[in-house]
Amino acid sequence: MDEDKSQKQPHSGQQREEITHSTLQNINALPAPKSLSILEAVIEEDENSVHKGQSAKNQDGRVFADTEVINNDAIPNGVLFFTSNSAQVLDGIKVKSLKRSELQKEGTGHKLVSRANSAKPQISRLENIAHLGQNSGSGRELEGIHQDDSHADTAILGVDTVNEKEWDTDLEMEDQQVTYDHTGKTAYVEACRKFDVVPAAYFLRHMNDNELSMKHHGLTGDEMRAIAASLAANTTINRLDLSDNWLHYDGGLAICEALKENCFITDLNLSDNHLSLCAEQLCQIIKHNNTLCRVNLSGNCFEDESATYLADLIMHTTKLEFLNLSHNSLAEKAGLLLGSAISENLCLKELDLSWNHLRRKGAMAVAYGIKNNVYMKIINLAWNGFGLEGSAALMDALKANSVLQEMDITNNRINTEGAVLIGKGLTANETLTVFKIGKNPIQSSGCWGIAAAILRNQNCNLKYLEFKDIPVNRDFMDIWKQVEEQFPHLEISHGGIEESLK
Repeated sequence: MDEDKSQKQPHSGQQREEITHSTLQNINALPAPKSLSILEAVIEEDENSVHKGQSAKNQDGRVFADTEVINNDAIPNGVLFFTSNSAQVLDGIKVKSLKRSELQKEGTGHKLVSRANSAKPQISRLENIAHLGQNSGSGRELEGIHQDDSHADTAILGVDTVNEKEWDTDLEMEDQQVTYDHTGKTAYVEACRKFDVVPAAYFLRHMNDNELSMKHHGLTGDEMRAIAASLAANTTINRLDLSDNWLHYDGGLAICEALKENCFITDLNLSDNHLSLCAEQLCQIIKHNNTLCRVNLSGNCFEDESATYLADLIMHTTKLEFLNLSHNSLAEKAGLLLGSAISENLCLKELDLSWNHLRRKGAMAVAYGIKNNVYMKIINLAWNGFGLEGSAALMDALKANSVLQEMDITNNRINTEGAVLIGKGLTANETLTVFKIGKNPIQSSGCWGIAAAILRNQNCNLKYLEFKDIPVNRDFMDIWKQVEEQFPHLEISHGGIEESLK
């Protein structure tokens, strides 16, 4: 009777430690297969527990604590040791603490059973595992046991193994969703603070527009650097006008940095900014940019020294369709370089070289480039100095070119003889629709020669002919009536009819 009572009384703390240590030694002595944890559980009640059950013994005859175990199909990996309100799970070298409530969640399909009914089956299971561990095939049999109970190992914890959100982690995973600033406003404000400039209110209001005009704002180098920092990140602006800001070298380099990153701007106006000192960097950036289609570089004081970089841009660009180089100082040497580049270009549709100093051999080289170009539609050569030599070269260009649609050679020092030569080119041209030769000293006789050449071309496609500020006489009007009868859709503009001298 005393022995029975002693077995039913709760064990002391020292006894529990000995039992726990002995149990772990017995379990750890088993030859576990690779990637397989010992699948057993021993649950110790605290000293205040009032539950009573049967004692269990291991193979050595030692007594386990009065235990309360989980049903065999729901045993988790490792060993569980209960304190009053929680349990510790030993899995390999890791120790986890679990609340008792987590082992008794509703809906898991597993529950704690009475110690009297479960102690013996559990000890018997330990004995079987120990016995299997001594056999040669223990690894395979243990693996089979592990496979049978794999789902139960995690189900007892109430964890959904499919849903990764159910797994706990010690890492602090904070989902910080960063919104991309597609306007570049943040970058602009930070750059203004960095360069100590006042943010432009106009720029802040319109940086979200598709078209932004910042002309005549007098932007300094630092102000342009701040705007460039915003443009590098901006994804909304497609057309940008920075004309007449006198950006000079520093502002030009800032634009280059912005264009390195920006791939949304397709139309860029940098006219009247004195960018001759950064012509090399600017031409390199434009040449390698894959989105720019229209670029205006007029009024930037480009001279023959800059022509090398401009010619390289024209020759190697693959995306640019419109280029404006007007109102610069490109002279004869520049014409020689640009002419060969024009002949090799395969993407420019429109080129503006007006208001430069193209003369003599330079003018002839440009005309030669037009002759061999097979892609350009519009060429503006107004306000240069082609003269008679250039007129002869233009005659050959008009005869050979079968793509060009518009040509403007206003105010190019072309005389009557030059007009006759150009007229010979028009007799063979079938694609030109707009031709402007006004403000040249060709007089009425030169106009008459061009009209007569048009009459001889049955396939002439001209729609508009301009003799601006050139007065014509009655002889011209007579021949022009014949032109109108043959080409009724052809319009003409001239400087009025001269009064006949008495």
